[in-house]
Amino acid sequence: MITFTKKILQNKAYKRIITNILSLFSLQGFTYLMPLITFPYLTRVLGPENYGLIAFATAFVAYFQILVEYGFGLSASREISINRDNEVQVSKIFSSVIFTKFLLMILSFLGLSLIIFSIDTFRANWILYFFTFGLVIGNVLMPTWFFNGMEKMRYISLLNMGTILIFTVSIFIFIRGSADYIYVPLINSIGAIIIGIIAMRIVLKDFKIKFNIPSKEDIKTQLKSGWHIFISNVAISFYTTSNVFVLGIFASNAVVGYYSAAEKIIYMAIGLLNPISTALYPYISSIAVKSKEDASNFIKKIIIFIGSFTFIISIIIFFASGLILNILAGNQFENSIIILRILSFIPFIVGLSNVFGVLFLIALGYANRVSRVQFIVGVCYLFLLVPMTYYLKDIGTALSFLIVESVITLSFWKIYRNVINELKTCSTE
Repeated sequence: MITFTKKILQNKAYKRIITNILSLFSLQGFTYLMPLITFPYLTRVLGPENYGLIAFATAFVAYFQILVEYGFGLSASREISINRDNEVQVSKIFSSVIFTKFLLMILSFLGLSLIIFSIDTFRANWILYFFTFGLVIGNVLMPTWFFNGMEKMRYISLLNMGTILIFTVSIFIFIRGSADYIYVPLINSIGAIIIGIIAMRIVLKDFKIKFNIPSKEDIKTQLKSGWHIFISNVAISFYTTSNVFVLGIFASNAVVGYYSAAEKIIYMAIGLLNPISTALYPYISSIAVKSKEDASNFIKKIIIFIGSFTFIISIIIFFASGLILNILAGNQFENSIIILRILSFIPFIVGLSNVFGVLFLIALGYANRVSRVQFIVGVCYLFLLVPMTYYLKDIGTALSFLIVESVITLSFWKIYRNVINELKTCSTE
């Protein structure tokens, strides 16, 4: 790792990567710092039970967010990118996507209402779920896919910062005791809706988009183009969103709170990888266009670098889990220590998964193999998660999460080795 770092400092291209990584770290610093402030406050003020209840409601509503998001994040973004110089076509795409998302939102609201008033467990906290549903409305209004397609990413960064700022300030103003837990999702939803409205105004005014009611054919076209991505997103949600939701069905709110606190810390650790991956991906993609063999050689160095970085993070979390939880969550979350230790090596596993799956396979044009693994593993995961959670509660959920991430990483590694062998075979012929 030390030798690799020295080579980076001596190479102009590598220096640019390091500069980009540092820039992204500073750019994301605000959005990363705010949750570190609100998380310790909320866990201490709300306690494990109310914190777990909010986590369950968020996980439940996340399924409706997936439905409303559909596959537009990639499919619509691609269409906007292709037609960005054609104002008429861009307006047509924008109108059809927004209208389709609105229809899906209505369908989601009806589904949410039906579940809430049909099941006693949900009906007991119906206000909480309706307040949380505001996140779905915010999703409809926030056209991230449009800004991606137009390559105006700064809008996304600024708007996300605005959402987080509204949430953070409001939390300290309005959340004073455990009884105020009901207002946490309301604050989150209001922030998302306000920023969504601002985003829509920017799109309509700055980009001169004209909204028109789309035809049935336009709606069908959008649903068809995003279908495969939507199915993939649903499968992925089985091992991302379903953990807290399934646990909430079989365990108490307090147990959900213990698990959610530990998982939150793990996702914070994984978040440290985002700037690195974001900076490396375009560089590796550009190398792959010229030579896949050169890209594969560079990846071998990245495996050592990211592997070492994430392994150190995982080791620290494992041995300092008690201290970390006491600082970030408070002494009420002592039961989370065993969960955090079980999950502690997920940053290392996900780090390698990201290298094999995103930085290598997707960057080199093997995205179909990646999505196939994610879909198969995601569907199979439910058959592991449900019985493990039923019998072992939060420990079973944590073990299931660790197992599924390990299986995905091993699968990506196997495909990575096959591709490397294919490239060697091609170079010798």
